[in-house]
Amino acid sequence: MSKIYYKSAEEIELIRESSLLVAKTHGEIAKVIRPGIQTIELDKLAETFIRDNGGVPAFLNYGGFPYSLCISLNDQVVHGFPGNHILKDGDLVSVDCGVILNKYYGDSAFTFAIGEVSDQVKTLMRVTRECLDKGIEKAIVGNRIGDIGYAVQEHAEKHGFGVVKELVGHGVGLKLHEKPEVPNYGKRGSGIKLEEGMVIAIEPMINAGRAGVKFWDDGWTVSTVDGKASAHYEHTVAVKKSKADILSSFEYVDEVLKEKIN
Repeated sequence: MSKIYYKSAEEIELIRESSLLVAKTHGEIAKVIRPGIQTIELDKLAETFIRDNGGVPAFLNYGGFPYSLCISLNDQVVHGFPGNHILKDGDLVSVDCGVILNKYYGDSAFTFAIGEVSDQVKTLMRVTRECLDKGIEKAIVGNRIGDIGYAVQEHAEKHGFGVVKELVGHGVGLKLHEKPEVPNYGKRGSGIKLEEGMVIAIEPMINAGRAGVKFWDDGWTVSTVDGKASAHYEHTVAVKKSKADILSSFEYVDEVLKEKIN
């Protein structure tokens, strides 16, 4: 098994800088995402913004992935391709973004409602984001990986939603995907012990219906088996003694979305 790389305080600050550039990129996407826009336009905007701010899109050409963003629509769970699809009222759009800045990676995902979505989709979005918060609450020294997964799973299933098991969170640092894996399900008190210096991406992928997924022939896109919606939220987090340190942020997105409502 690959080893876990523990980060110094200085390295954590560098990962924070990368993660905040991801957060600001999500904020830029929030400004323009709306009915009538093609998803490829969001991808181009993100790449330009990241490069203008001294970063490199982490996903572009990663393992052959051809875009800067993963944009997953409605029943797509993750790793969807941006393209000519024109967003319409009622669409659910998960945007996953990664950045390399000063050699370190940042990684975060946010799910957007386009126009007016169904009540079920609104609940799915709220619960998935709550799952992320509950997972992060457990990312403290002395807990175990299973405590994070249990917190996510318990909250999602309590609301009748399915927890994706085939895809997991991960360590983040000089690589986009490091050890340990961070599943969104698990048993309390099981798995690797969480220690100071661990930086992990916690990323609940929650389905409105069944937990099962199917993998597309494009080698990337993953969707729900029953065609029901899926939501995805992700933060890069440093494990600390009494409270996890969230290195990425939704504050830029939330600010923009709040302004759009007002």
